[in-house]
Amino acid sequence: MLTFFGVILILLACSYVGFAVAEKYRRRPQDLRYLQSALQMLETEIAYGATPLPDALGQVAQRCEKDIAALFTVTVDQLISGDGGTVREAWERALKHFCRQSAINSADAAVLTALGGNLGISDQQDQIKHLQLAREQLKIEASKAEVEAVKNVKLYNYLGFLSGLTIVIIFI
Repeated sequence: MLTFFGVILILLACSYVGFAVAEKYRRRPQDLRYLQSALQMLETEIAYGATPLPDALGQVAQRCEKDIAALFTVTVDQLISGDGGTVREAWERALKHFCRQSAINSADAAVLTALGGNLGISDQQDQIKHLQLAREQLKIEASKAEVEAVKNVKLYNYLGFLSGLTIVIIFI
């Protein structure tokens, strides 16, 4: 009886790990699409609303997807708190916080880090160009992520269960 529960526990634990890895692959294309949308909103606020950057970031945080809003909310909080940091520093701190919670990878984070270095330091047209460039780069990363998701979601779902089954067979 105890062996049976051990077998079930091993299978469930390994399956859970496989499903967790697969979920990250499944969420990444969606997160990238949400980020593209949020950057489009930020571009609109800067271009047509001529909204100051902290206000524009706050408005984007209110209107975008909840998972993505954390990036903009933390950036605004960092800017408002008056820690003496620049927009770039606030963006990078927010991005570190955001990367832990989201499914984006280091290539996606590099695009966003490069964007953060250009926010708030140039004129309106230059910022719009940087936002458009970041959106295009995220679009490319999203298409790569979709291909990876199709390939890897099933793989990790099966791999988790089968590795658990392998462990059980070895111990029996």
